[in-house]
Amino acid sequence: MAYAAVISLEETIDRLLNSSHISFAPPARKTIRFAYKQVQSLEEILKKLDKINSSSSSRRARDFDGEINDAVCKLEDSLESHVSNLFVSRSESQLLPLSLDLQELKQDLDSFTLKAKNIKDAYSKEETLPEEDDDDDYYYDDVSSRIEFAGNKCKVVGFYDQFIYFVYLLLRGMSCELEIVSLVGMAGIGKSTLANEIFQDLLISNHFECRAWVRVGPKFNLRNIMQSVLAQVNPTIDKTLRKGDEKLAELKTKMYESLNGRRYLIMLDDVWKIRAWDELRSLFPDEENGSRIMVTTRLEQVPDSTNYMSNVHRMSLLSKEESWYLLRHKVFDEMPCPRELKKAGKKIAEICEGLPLTIVTVGEILSKVEKTLEFWEKVAEKQSSVFFDAYEKMSKVLYPSYEYLPQHLKACFLYMGVFPQSYDIPRSELIKLWSVEGFLESNPSRNLEHYSLECLRELVSRNVVMVRQKNTIYGIKTCGLHSAFWHLCNREARKSNFMHVLNDTNADEGIESQRRLCIRNSVLLGMKDVYDSMASFSSTARSLLCTGPPHQYPVPICFDLMLLRVLDAPRVRYYEFPIQVLKLVQLRYFALTYNGNLPTSISKLWNLKFLIIHRYSRIVKCGANSSYLPMEIWDMQELEHLQITGSNIPEPSEGSFLPNLLVISDISPHSCTKGVFKRLRNLKKLGIQIELAPDFVEPFSCLDHIFHLQELETLKCVIVNPIFRSEVISPPRTLSNFPNRLRKLTLSGLGCDWEEMNKIASLQNLLVLKLRCCAFRGPVWEIENEKFLGLRFLLIEDVDLVKWRVGDYSFPWLRHLSVKDCYRLEEIPKKFGEYLDLIEVVDCNALAMDCARQIKEDQGKNAYRFLDVVIRSSCDH
Repeated sequence: MAYAAVISLEETIDRLLNSSHISFAPPARKTIRFAYKQVQSLEEILKKLDKINSSSSSRRARDFDGEINDAVCKLEDSLESHVSNLFVSRSESQLLPLSLDLQELKQDLDSFTLKAKNIKDAYSKEETLPEEDDDDDYYYDDVSSRIEFAGNKCKVVGFYDQFIYFVYLLLRGMSCELEIVSLVGMAGIGKSTLANEIFQDLLISNHFECRAWVRVGPKFNLRNIMQSVLAQVNPTIDKTLRKGDEKLAELKTKMYESLNGRRYLIMLDDVWKIRAWDELRSLFPDEENGSRIMVTTRLEQVPDSTNYMSNVHRMSLLSKEESWYLLRHKVFDEMPCPRELKKAGKKIAEICEGLPLTIVTVGEILSKVEKTLEFWEKVAEKQSSVFFDAYEKMSKVLYPSYEYLPQHLKACFLYMGVFPQSYDIPRSELIKLWSVEGFLESNPSRNLEHYSLECLRELVSRNVVMVRQKNTIYGIKTCGLHSAFWHLCNREARKSNFMHVLNDTNADEGIESQRRLCIRNSVLLGMKDVYDSMASFSSTARSLLCTGPPHQYPVPICFDLMLLRVLDAPRVRYYEFPIQVLKLVQLRYFALTYNGNLPTSISKLWNLKFLIIHRYSRIVKCGANSSYLPMEIWDMQELEHLQITGSNIPEPSEGSFLPNLLVISDISPHSCTKGVFKRLRNLKKLGIQIELAPDFVEPFSCLDHIFHLQELETLKCVIVNPIFRSEVISPPRTLSNFPNRLRKLTLSGLGCDWEEMNKIASLQNLLVLKLRCCAFRGPVWEIENEKFLGLRFLLIEDVDLVKWRVGDYSFPWLRHLSVKDCYRLEEIPKKFGEYLDLIEVVDCNALAMDCARQIKEDQGKNAYRFLDVVIRSSCDH
């Protein structure tokens, strides 16, 4: 994990050089800049090593990776330890900035410089050595047979419809021109199996004059591919052309001539690189005779790069029923499954999470062991080693998906292993953690959060990360790893010292030199052995992540980890603020559950970017008795995200300003003053939580000054205990004061008249609108013409609406409509069917549900439109 370590050290040095809390004497600044250049030169070596092709070079790359990682981590530990000691030992009377003397670190800096020179010299010599030949199929060992399903009748379990579709596509297609058919999906999902079934089908073999199957692989070799194709489409060709002595141009000519004028089918299995396709496509003649090329790949961008007519099919995981059918046939072949094993067997199949490779691998193991109810129940409860053994066997197939990730994505992938198995990871939480860990390269010209989102999307496009829930703006709401990849992720993270998962059986094992410590059971924090083990690596740990379920009683956290950047413990409860945390001056992310006030000394955490304090109870008093954050919060200039439920932000003093603060969540209305908002001019996301008093008069005062936040993109305003009077509330003009940049708006419990929606309907950049718990009241909502011109997603939940009328040309871009708990609503405007992709109706009036069904039926007559309608009722369960 040298690349992540190098980026982290570069970021550490850059922060020190630009910090307002530290000053350097001229010689010290020159020394640290020289070290920075040495680190950059090591980064260049790693980038070059990332492009190597052969296995022998890969082995040398791993050696360099280990040496660079050790050298870089050692220097970073020395630098950050020195800075932390300097701040912890300073007296209250010492003024900032503190002068940083590097004389004490001279030996460490000299040692690093010498080590960097030796690494660069060794690499220069390696560059002159020729690459050794290697076996491009090293990980293909029996891959097809492992995924191939038991018995001919079930080889395409779950893929029968796709099989018929692709056979038809290859035989008929959309035209006689050369077409590309692509199968895309994660490793082990059955791409090659399905492609092989199609390739071997009798109709296919009779239709095409010549066929060739070639495995391309991650280590693309054009010569080998052409030789393989020639050997299959022209067996009589001069054997000398396949001995490796011919020129590449001669091979290209022979291949083109061998295919020209013939209807051919070329199967390119497991294509990894766009460059591979770019070099291959010119070799295939297009005689408009119905020739076809079929591609299987793990990477979404491969089929997207083709310029030919292309049909792309993204393969899905098997359903529960299909998974059980496949497992049953793998274990029992044509014999029936004993009745007493069916319940456990179905649960085992479900644990496989629909991945065919997992199902057949588990099936192979189960077919060779005792078929007793006791054993199968142990497997179903994960009390045996069957799934661990299966994942280990599968790793040879899955590993290339990790190994061939670009350097900057490997750390992102491994980091996802800190979360529990099968956990839905919120996109926002993951990106926040990535951004503060230090392994993503910062760039003044780009926003680090946006870059983090790009990295996540790239992992999704490479089919190593799964999107669990989607949203309108970012495309990803939650994500996660398939259990097979989660196992691979944790294994590789452990091997590379990227992360250590602590449990009661490995408190001391492998904990030295670890950068991240993950605890999935907070009870462990209360064990002395575990606490002592954590303290033993206080000089290296940068992150402590408590990702297990919430723990209702306080447990001690080891605050001796002086170099911590991330302390993520939102599921750990504290009755008193842990004052020891204020010694962790490197801290950038701090999340905890605590009901009290923050100390004024919180500003000592001058590197802090994310401050997240959860409360025990959901509703925290927000009235006159609610607490204020300390005035020193205005001194925390690095702060980007502030979430402290129900707390008030104090009025700033003259000149106070938080330039980097982008997100404030769950603040009370008392914080929404002109003085506060004018000092948060870069704020992009605001969440307001209101608790009404019984004698409330004006619940909307919190919106009086919202127009000062001209950069605001997301606003959530929730009354947690709405009190609805007989009359509908008429809000002041503040609903028309929303900033024009607003893209997402959530309102709950306000009780306004529907007519007030016209003030919101003209927001040109609004993409997402969520109206919950009688945010607006009244039986009729009439929308004027040409309103909500940019809206993509609309949620209406728990309102008393009866009639809903929409004017012409309104909602032209709306794609997803969700209506929930609207028991009085009698209709959904039928014109929505003209442009919506999804209508979701949950627990609503039967008339509204019938209306949704009618819209679906009407649109079903349109061959060019696909509308999905989901109707659910809790009465059905």
